[in-house]
Amino acid sequence: MGATQRDTQAVSQFVERFGGILADAGMPRMPARILAALLTTDSGRLTAAEIADLLQISPAAVSGAVRYLTTIQIVSREREPGSRRDVYRMRDNVWYEATFRRDQMLQVIDEVLTEGVETLGEETEAGARLDETREFFRFCHVELGTLLERWRTHREKWLAKRED
Repeated sequence: MGATQRDTQAVSQFVERFGGILADAGMPRMPARILAALLTTDSGRLTAAEIADLLQISPAAVSGAVRYLTTIQIVSREREPGSRRDVYRMRDNVWYEATFRRDQMLQVIDEVLTEGVETLGEETEAGARLDETREFFRFCHVELGTLLERWRTHREKWLAKRED
């Protein structure tokens, strides 16, 4: 897909709106804004200076926010060959990968809750509450695995359709 002329003010308003929605959903505000900005670039890549200029924020704010995004593995930091500047890039298939990591975390939660149920005793009120919590996360784990598989199938069809 080729680049098109864009209304920069409309793009800026979108970035702020989507960043705000991500922040309302629990992501820290500055990383949410940077993520929204990266999503709106055709290349999915921006330097720290470009991010600061685009969002009208300080280099320190960029540094902290991209550190957060790299830690949670949504963004990667790269260096252009022959350049001394870092470029921040959206990782490929980022939403699937983030959801997959959540799926893996559900397994860890199950293990810890099992330990809690065994420690407290399933017959106690606290043990029964942990057991129900464990069952909920087990249900989510199974359903999320199914959902991820359905997404892979859907994505393949969607990508094939886009290429036509």
